[in-house]
Amino acid sequence: MPLIICAVGVIVTDSNNKILLIKRSDDGNWCIPGGVMDVGESIQETAKREVFEETNINIEEMKLFNVYSGGQQHHIYPNGDEVYFVNVVFFSSTFSGHFKADGIESAEIRFYNIDELPENISPTNKPFIEDFKKFISEI
Repeated sequence: MPLIICAVGVIVTDSNNKILLIKRSDDGNWCIPGGVMDVGESIQETAKREVFEETNINIEEMKLFNVYSGGQQHHIYPNGDEVYFVNVVFFSSTFSGHFKADGIESAEIRFYNIDELPENISPTNKPFIEDFKKFISEI
């Protein structure tokens, strides 16, 4: 039976509004940094911890972007685990540190122009990125 899991993601952008994506080590798909909550953590603590673990940068300020759930957040891991995420997505353009993939969850880290993204975006991340494209075009 699938689990329902609370997760977070952070859309991190540079000064040119390029979006930070990580290439996942497990399936080779690209996604925004993020992950699941640990017991006792706030959603904001989870977001900052996950970004640091996967990219080695510290998020300084972030704002709530949107919350995603439902069928588009269904995921089956390579090991067969099946989940439905309730994904809380934040946005940040203020960070510090030096980027470094952790080699465990993230194999590669790269900023992409929002109109020149890799084809293999994680399916659960596609709604975030499409909404972010609309958001950027309205600024």
